[in-house]
Amino acid sequence: MATYTLNINKKTHTIEADPKMPLLWAIRDIVGLTGTKYGCGIAQCGACTVHLNGNPVRSCSLPVSVAANKEITTIEGLSENNTHVVQLAWIKEQVPQCGYCQSGQIMAASALLKKNSTPTDADIDAAMQGHICRCGTYPRIRKAIKTASQLITQKASTK
Repeated sequence: MATYTLNINKKTHTIEADPKMPLLWAIRDIVGLTGTKYGCGIAQCGACTVHLNGNPVRSCSLPVSVAANKEITTIEGLSENNTHVVQLAWIKEQVPQCGYCQSGQIMAASALLKKNSTPTDADIDAAMQGHICRCGTYPRIRKAIKTASQLITQKASTK
């Protein structure tokens, strides 16, 4: 066991954990933020995606020791009231069906749009590769990413 400082959603949490504990378990079980989901445990499905220093990572396979003292953003940290542009687009396009994978999908999409506000289909495919939706909402996910891109462009043009 060791002591770690986790900076999650702009709040500092000091935790005791095994250095090999996956970040996912620290987020869910120790800190109590349950929006990030456990899917496969081997970094293949994307349900556990969070941002680490702004980059999307699979928290189920990332040791808590690696994430210590870095900026971690979970789905709860994107916005206080579901007003992040990607969340708004997800709602507008009615993306979720069962919804289980959606926090990971949203985190991947928001990271993409932060780096590239006007992604091509190829950019979207690359960013969303390996994010599995058992319900098959991929066309709605793509449409929502494009809608979010349009919202970003509209917001920028009104400044």
